Amino acid sequence: MSHSHDHGQSFAAHSHGVSGATRPGWLAVALAINLVLLVVEVVVGLLANSLALLSDAAHLVTDVGAIGLALFAVRLASRPPSGGFTFGLRRSEILSAQINGVTLLLLAGFIAFEAVGRLSSPPAVAGGSLIAVGLLGAVGNGAAAWALSRANRESLNVEGAYLHNLADLISSLAAMAAGGVILATGFDEADGIAALTVAALMVYGGWGLLRDSGRVLLEAAPRGTDPSEVGRAMAGHPGIEQVHDLHVWEVTSGFPALSAHVLVASGADCHGKRRELQQLLHDRFEIEHTTLQVDHAPRPGPLEIDLEGGGHRIG
Repeated sequence: MSHSHDHGQSFAAHSHGVSGATRPGWLAVALAINLVLLVVEVVVGLLANSLALLSDAAHLVTDVGAIGLALFAVRLASRPPSGGFTFGLRRSEILSAQINGVTLLLLAGFIAFEAVGRLSSPPAVAGGSLIAVGLLGAVGNGAAAWALSRANRESLNVEGAYLHNLADLISSLAAMAAGGVILATGFDEADGIAALTVAALMVYGGWGLLRDSGRVLLEAAPRGTDPSEVGRAMAGHPGIEQVHDLHVWEVTSGFPALSAHVLVASGADCHGKRRELQQLLHDRFEIEHTTLQVDHAPRPGPLEIDLEGGGHRIG
């Protein structure tokens, strides 16, 4: 006789909570800061006929888009499960993180291309304008990055928006530094060197975002969780004979899940062993969403773990 995670004749969808849920209020604050900064830079740039200010304003559009996308994804993810979406739309946050990761890489490529051109043929750069634009951007982007850091950066969705703002903050600081070097020494290549440094940091952040969100989409085990270790802990629990078809994956950031087929000793309390394993998984591996099919072993046998695609035996 099989024993599953839930019992009873009725069926009802249930919600899946995630600890440390994203607080959209901080995303909204960061979005508002970027919008105000964007308007200020456009107005001042037009009045002062400053290409530097207007260029920085164009870059701010990407930040506004990144945070707006992240906020939209949070709203989608908060919807309860319905219809064919039994986990709700939680993975919309992962898709948002993917988009933000791609845009970071594309922006880095564009910045690097422009920077190399400036290094080979450096134009005359107004150091004072760089310092002014950098200071304005640093204040706004610093405030927005601080707000995003308060919105649960365990979420890859929020991390993507945060990295966009952080890249702009570093870009503003680099512009100030380059402006100071140009004013002090006349070394116009400092502008291109600063841009290449920012592009390298954007590639690092964008690639990490794509890598981590890709793991979720491919249903890999959460980072820091070894399925073999999980399986050994389950199979080594008193009264457990075998563990088959063990799957550990992440539905979205901070939402690990596990399913397995467990065989217990003949005559053992299946329901009791299931509860003990659930407590073990919660306490030792911080996995709360588990689906365990528990059956009696047909006869005593060795402890076994069967990881699909690479199982091994203990004992």
